[in-house]
Amino acid sequence: MSDLPLDGLRVVEIGTGDALSFCGKLFSDFGAEVIKVEPPGGDPDRSCEPLVDIGGGKRESAYFAWGNTNKQSITADLADAKDVARVRALLGTADLLLDSRHADEINASALSHEALRKADPALAITAIAWFSEHGPYRNYQATEATIRSLAGLVKQVGPVEGPPTLPRDGQTAVITGLTAFIPTLAGLLSRERGARRYAVNAHEALLQISEYDLTLALDAGFTRLRSGVNSFGRNFPGGAYRTKQGWLGVTVVTIQQWRAFCVMMDRPELGGKPEYATGPLRAVHTTALNAIFEPILMQKTAAEWFERAIKLRLPVVVIPTMKELFEQTVQRERGAFGEVRIGSAIFEGPAIPHHLKASLPKRNGTAPLAGAHNTISIAPRKRVASGAANPDGPLPLAGLRVIDCTMGWAGPSCTRQLADLGADVIKVESIEYADWFRGTDQRPPYHEEQTYEKQSKFSIMNRGKRGVTLDLTAPKGIALFHRLLTDAHAVIDSYSADVMPRLGLGAEALLRINPKLLVVTMPAFGMSGPWSSVRAYGSTLEHGAGIPTVTGREQDPPTMNHAVFGDPIGGLNGAVAAILGFMYQKKTGKGQHIDLSQVQGLLPLTAKYAVEQSATGKLRSRPGNRHHDYVPHGCFPCVGEDRWLTIAVRNDREWQGLCRVMRRPDLAADPALATAEGRRKNEDMIESAIHAWSRMTMVDPAMVALQAEGVPAAVARVPMDLLSDPQLMTIGHWQPMERAFLGPHLMPTVAYREDGAVLPRRITMAAPTLGQHNKEILGGILGLSDRELASLAEEGIIGTVATPPKPKEAPRKAAVNE
Repeated sequence: MSDLPLDGLRVVEIGTGDALSFCGKLFSDFGAEVIKVEPPGGDPDRSCEPLVDIGGGKRESAYFAWGNTNKQSITADLADAKDVARVRALLGTADLLLDSRHADEINASALSHEALRKADPALAITAIAWFSEHGPYRNYQATEATIRSLAGLVKQVGPVEGPPTLPRDGQTAVITGLTAFIPTLAGLLSRERGARRYAVNAHEALLQISEYDLTLALDAGFTRLRSGVNSFGRNFPGGAYRTKQGWLGVTVVTIQQWRAFCVMMDRPELGGKPEYATGPLRAVHTTALNAIFEPILMQKTAAEWFERAIKLRLPVVVIPTMKELFEQTVQRERGAFGEVRIGSAIFEGPAIPHHLKASLPKRNGTAPLAGAHNTISIAPRKRVASGAANPDGPLPLAGLRVIDCTMGWAGPSCTRQLADLGADVIKVESIEYADWFRGTDQRPPYHEEQTYEKQSKFSIMNRGKRGVTLDLTAPKGIALFHRLLTDAHAVIDSYSADVMPRLGLGAEALLRINPKLLVVTMPAFGMSGPWSSVRAYGSTLEHGAGIPTVTGREQDPPTMNHAVFGDPIGGLNGAVAAILGFMYQKKTGKGQHIDLSQVQGLLPLTAKYAVEQSATGKLRSRPGNRHHDYVPHGCFPCVGEDRWLTIAVRNDREWQGLCRVMRRPDLAADPALATAEGRRKNEDMIESAIHAWSRMTMVDPAMVALQAEGVPAAVARVPMDLLSDPQLMTIGHWQPMERAFLGPHLMPTVAYREDGAVLPRRITMAAPTLGQHNKEILGGILGLSDRELASLAEEGIIGTVATPPKPKEAPRKAAVNE
């Protein structure tokens, strides 16, 4: 029997798009049989740049090949009755259909989901689309730039004067593919309860990033303005800094980090100045401090500064180019890149990053040529599911218990995904070291006014969980933690690589206590190697993955997408890894250690550029807000202060639509502009024409008018705008909640709907207050008496009120370090 967790599953893909391909790649590279149904002549994405010679005088997309490794391909005309019958017969043997056709196309098809579910209720289905199947945006066209604009992820990025900086292609596909994979695989994990249909959309998937900025705006009472390339107005120093050789990614938040950074710069006296005590205070002095630090940074290479930063435990890393990424020993030792073949072409791309030690994914793979498996007979097989699941019944992960040893964003968002799908998640904090998302400013109001219970960002990341406090530096706390593991299915650990092992709670020690346990660790660079001790924030992860080197204008520094881009994607990767681990656990009865590197987890977002580097030996220059394929493409000013409209013209038909909306028949009739090549030669003139029109136009009506012509266009929203977005209001993305200390507040929901529902399931459990469920968990699960609980509280082992940390010796290790 294969050790791959998805061996034995059969998956059919219908449709096109890189989000669909990446979701299917997760299945195929982990052992599922994935059969891709393409139109006659092949998926149109086979022609997307970069192209490679595949033999026989043909060229196909290297990026498409990367997204379709280890799959089979058949071609079928879904308007032809004979081909439809063939695909329907194939679906009769499959466990899952992944479908990216538009909802209207699906509903009008002989392979509609309603018809398939009626005839074959044991077939699980996941629909993947840009927008929800419901609401005013359901028929909107989208691209990477427009969907990110609508999701509140563009307007706050870039130069103060504008325009906002648009992202590069390929990132939303990975985020959406991961988001779709999570409920889909959870449903398959519990398929003996019945098959499920999910509809997943990229718009809401991206809100998992912007929801953080929304909570900051709600708590502050205002929306942060765009403050410059790589400047997000929160802390200093932060961003990309030029060195003697290469670029250095810096994120300094705490006073301890600031002092260490000043030591690294050989300016320790700056670390003690009160005017620089907090990030916002330092940000006020950005110009003066940069004048000090920038010349110093030019004295050493980025690699040399990185080595010093590791010793000082600073979240500072090299920002590698795509070429440099391939050369990094750390990534090579982790198997971060794999060989991709299509026809006679061979090159490398990012491997699936979910490092299940007992069941590693396929690192290398071959992508099929279109129709390569048309003549291969599909063997019949028996499914586990025998009918459809009750959408009002138990959630897919009901019955699983997860011990949550996470803080901040990445880890808690991972466990939130599991809680949203029904797992019993028990969040472990201590009264001295609570989750830092409860607040990092621990001056007196933190304790006296309990501000640690009043943070919206903590509330949204920890909904649906139970909370317990345990002092894991004390033997009694360790003993109680051990007892919690007895009936647990998983432990999720998002601390730095040395924290849990130092407490005697490393993966090997936990697996000795419960060999069936799934232990997920997720530090920046994994649990071993010379970079394992690197401290990281979400920005550090983006820096380390090289994403800024492909973003922005050629004359700009490597350009970040977001203040903390890596965190929510780390959470998605953690949840994917956990559910894959649950599949392996259910299949074998065994536990294992899943060693995630959050930086490696971001590498698939660079795949389009990594494969270009590998396949061609070079990268095209950064186009800024322009696009290598779509012309025109940009973010244009509209009536009002800082109002911007993102437009992406993908083809000649959309160009004609743009000209009609602008009332420029002269441009529409100009033969020099009839093709993308012609428009590219006249791009400056075209952009001037768009500016002249957009500056006289209200942004929302302009978006609606362009979308009515089928042109991808979007308002560049800020996160606060999302609360009143008509699409999100229609589909119930914001749910009202009540929580102690916070009172009534809005909670973002999931990016998927089950069984065709307009609205998501109700969120019924708010985030726990500190130690809220001590009695319920320690008394109810472990059987401690009220007297024992009172004694533990008196000793400070448990509690419900945060206290300042007291100096204490580290406990003697209960197990050998890993």
